[in-house]
Amino acid sequence: MTSELPYRLIATDLDGTLLSPEETVSARTRAAVATATAAGAVHIIVTGRSAAWARPVFDQIGYTGLAVCSQGAQVYDAGAHRLLTSMTLDRRLGALALEKLATEVGRLSVAAGQDGLDGAVLAQQDYSLHNPELPVQRVGGTAELLTAPISKLYIQHAELTDDQLAEVAQRVIGSLVTVTVAGPRIVELLPLGLSKATGLSLAARRLGLRAADTIAFGDMPNDLPMFRWAGRGVAMANAHPELLAVADEVTASNADDGVALVLERLYAR
Repeated sequence: MTSELPYRLIATDLDGTLLSPEETVSARTRAAVATATAAGAVHIIVTGRSAAWARPVFDQIGYTGLAVCSQGAQVYDAGAHRLLTSMTLDRRLGALALEKLATEVGRLSVAAGQDGLDGAVLAQQDYSLHNPELPVQRVGGTAELLTAPISKLYIQHAELTDDQLAEVAQRVIGSLVTVTVAGPRIVELLPLGLSKATGLSLAARRLGLRAADTIAFGDMPNDLPMFRWAGRGVAMANAHPELLAVADEVTASNADDGVALVLERLYAR
């Protein structure tokens, strides 16, 4: 039956996609994913969250499969609570990127995600978390953010929008780091060339699956590389305009079981 599946790999973003606005997975979406996996498909969560930030959600929803975390920097076995791969951002390069960007736009508010299975997120005092419930350690200057290996940097600007900040960052430091918008007030600087597609391709290879076998669901510009890599990209109705513009299909919002609607159509027997 597996050979008859429309897609053997289902890759879903987490926030704004698989999760409802209340940060839960609805009964309908759980059932649709269960039907697809019972038919032989594999479900992989692909999230910008680090493994440390994603683990409480995985535990809550009972997810035990492979996950791509930290924008592709980590391939994580949720069931075994084990990192299979991990990539870091060169801290000297990160500091240089921050310096060059600040010279262009003025003061930045910065946070850093530390490497490792339980890596903390360190944030300057004026860096605002979109989700205030996520654990964070407050620090002073930039130097304190870079005392240990990091997977990425988060940047904010008092006056520029996320898209404006990302556009300037891409122009000024795009040759040093990958710049992506992952959510409201979440502009990230990653190791050059890293993306969700990087991590997803590694995870798929472990499973013996290919891009053509994959249907991907997402809602933000950080999902663009995953859409380009996958056989089919499905944007949520609540998605960023950049993602809506390139999606093969647009489904309902994460509040209205958009993932479930597509999976029900593809895998119902």
